[in-house]
Amino acid sequence: MKELPQGWTLASIGDVTGGAEQHHLRPEEQFDYIDISSIDRELKKIVNPQRLTGDKAPSRARQVVKAGDVLVSMTRPNLNAVALVTHEWDGQIASTGFDVLRPIEIESRWLFNLVKTDDFIAAMSARVQGALYPAVRPRDIRGYVIPLAPLNEQKRIADSLDALLTRVDACRERLDRVPQILKRFRQAVLAAATSGALTEGWRSTDSLEWRLYVLADIADIQGGVTKDSKKQQATDEEVPYLRVANVQRGYLDLNEIKTIRIPSSKITSVLLEPGDILFNEGGDIDKLGRGWVWEGQISRCSFQNHVFRARLFDKSYQPKYISWWGNSRGVEYFLRQGKQTTNLASINKTMLSNLPISLPPPEEQQEIVRRVEALFVFADRLEARYTAARAQVENMTPALLAKAFRGELMPQDPNDEPASELLKRIKEQKTNQPEQKRKPQTNTIKKERRMNTKAATTLNELVSALDQLGGDATADRLLIESGLSDDIDRFFELLREGRNTLLDVPVGSNRPIRRIVDANQ
Repeated sequence: MKELPQGWTLASIGDVTGGAEQHHLRPEEQFDYIDISSIDRELKKIVNPQRLTGDKAPSRARQVVKAGDVLVSMTRPNLNAVALVTHEWDGQIASTGFDVLRPIEIESRWLFNLVKTDDFIAAMSARVQGALYPAVRPRDIRGYVIPLAPLNEQKRIADSLDALLTRVDACRERLDRVPQILKRFRQAVLAAATSGALTEGWRSTDSLEWRLYVLADIADIQGGVTKDSKKQQATDEEVPYLRVANVQRGYLDLNEIKTIRIPSSKITSVLLEPGDILFNEGGDIDKLGRGWVWEGQISRCSFQNHVFRARLFDKSYQPKYISWWGNSRGVEYFLRQGKQTTNLASINKTMLSNLPISLPPPEEQQEIVRRVEALFVFADRLEARYTAARAQVENMTPALLAKAFRGELMPQDPNDEPASELLKRIKEQKTNQPEQKRKPQTNTIKKERRMNTKAATTLNELVSALDQLGGDATADRLLIESGLSDDIDRFFELLREGRNTLLDVPVGSNRPIRRIVDANQ
């Protein structure tokens, strides 16, 4: 490690923090329950915790938090679900899935900013226990060694970070409006282009009028090929083909192209030609009718049966104009005419053939394409600048935090009490602090709740806990309900013991753990 700044020292997080009290809830007791889902990982804040009563509380609702506590999620530390408890949540209940860090004579905001640093995230991510359930233990968090600044400097740095990070957040918020602005701009350009407003000043008084057609009047429409391995012949030709995923709204995504075998007798009729206009049949509603123009990017390329191809009869017509029409004014028609179920929709060849299109003369089509492309190039440049600026803003927070904990955010004050003295005082305080004892259980209902949260010691007890959860649960939920939050190693051992016999345990996945039921039972 680099030499420490003047007056700083090294300490572990556990040296300067305590923990939260454990509390057994009364059935009628009301509280705000802070669990992992209550943490906004982007804002690092507690948002919308559940309001519960004791009789509806999960067994993991046990930790009483105070204003100034720092919550660190022990599951998936790479996601850095951390938060500072504000006065709004003082006295509420947090999940045992958090390590609750209660600062002792140090600045809470200092500690909170420290657990947001890239160094802390990397160190915790390196300590996760196993692939089945990526989590760290309280001793991993509290054993992390930190550079400890003098208390006064902690406060000055925290104040400076508050001001700087607020400005960073404000900048991020403004930048996040840009994509929607650009989207509206492009939509407005297409609306003007397809209404005639974009070329109104260009059009002369003796120009030909716009005429209304349906797509079948101006183009030959054809569906694509179906993949059928049963009918494949040795003489079939294997060619690349476009799927729905390749045909986006206003562009083609050619990053992943698959191939298909097509009979030699049919291949000529289903190969794409430059200028062909592609339309998706549908699926998800956002895919309905979307498309773009094929420009011959891949040699001898075909298209699947869920994509339609429209080939213009008059080669003086502009395919891009037709596609822009379908992607803007055509959307309402497709939604109105398409066959719809919940979140799904589709169009057939007849519906696409009847797509109404208002068509200007070829010369005006050409001018519209020229103007739209020029405006879209302008929008693309703005989008590139936005992307670069957004990346810079995202790098500012970790850079500021790293600078702060190297002691480079502001100069040291030689008059500050050295952090070594602060650390000595904290250790004395911890040594003299009496050990907290849990209150004895006197309420019958409370005793029942403790029996239900007794830690599982055998595979059968773990399976029983899973059965009580309905036969499937996330690893996070099963860990808590089995009472093994404080013994993650044992939890892993039981999962490995029951895997593929009594338990279906997905590896490296967020899918739930399921009870394997023998069909012969």
